[in-house]
Amino acid sequence: MTAANMDPSSRTASATTGEAFGGLLPFVLGSALLGSIGIFVHMAQAGALTATWFRCAFGLLGLTAWLLWRRQLHALRLARSTAGWVLLASALMVLGWVLFFAAMERISAGVAVVLFHMQPMWVLLLGALCLGEQPGRHRVAAVALAMLGLVLATGVLQQAASQQGAQPQYWWGVGMCLLGAFLTAAVTVIARRLRAMPAGVLAWWQCAVGSAVLWLAPATQGWPAWGASWAWLAALGLVHTATAYALIYTGMSRLPTGRIAVLQFVYPAIAIVVDWQYFGHRLGALQMVGVVVMGLAIVYAERGASGKTRPS
Repeated sequence: MTAANMDPSSRTASATTGEAFGGLLPFVLGSALLGSIGIFVHMAQAGALTATWFRCAFGLLGLTAWLLWRRQLHALRLARSTAGWVLLASALMVLGWVLFFAAMERISAGVAVVLFHMQPMWVLLLGALCLGEQPGRHRVAAVALAMLGLVLATGVLQQAASQQGAQPQYWWGVGMCLLGAFLTAAVTVIARRLRAMPAGVLAWWQCAVGSAVLWLAPATQGWPAWGASWAWLAALGLVHTATAYALIYTGMSRLPTGRIAVLQFVYPAIAIVVDWQYFGHRLGALQMVGVVVMGLAIVYAERGASGKTRPS
């Protein structure tokens, strides 16, 4: 059957399927890269503000090279209609990064990453309120199931009853993660408003704002010793910011917020495994059940998404 003879609804459904898959792969790859960020933060041995500045500075270099290679540097010039949203998203993301790294100084990297991903529920709520997107019962059920898995996987219930849970710094870390989750969810919704913007431009501005605001941190607190620490910090910018966010924003522009909300659980699931394998934080039975539940929720949501985009 030629393209000219195809039913218009079939062509539309096929295009939707192709667009969704084109968004799925880069989004999942970018999220998977972020799952290893705890190793780099731990090895860098730098304070939260210093680590965030390095992430922004090297991320800025990487994203500039990316946009130069794609001949899209002209896209960095903001229109009046988008400038306010871009700067707001940049400020929120940088603050979220600072809270995230500060939380890692108080709780384990795996738990920080997982708690930080309370954001999918915020994404669904903000997407409905700000963008008028209705996720549907299927998606809400999938996110609720994944959230249940998230709570189990953190082991936060067991830790709350332990000696560590009685320490104020632990709950400060938890609070930082929850606040950072809300800020990051807001950035996700703003990114959906800016979906016409080329991939990497929003991340470039986030890194530019962070580099301009946070440079006083290493200047006043002291620069890390030259050598391995700089390499780990550079990787935070080049790998976990420039590469990861270019992939994530590419996928985000092609996916609805409801689907993004579920796929974001790829990041914490991988972070838990990394925390277990690298840092020796062995998962208890309930935590293992939580990881499995998150995986099932993602599969359940993706089956529903593929069913909706299948030509009738």
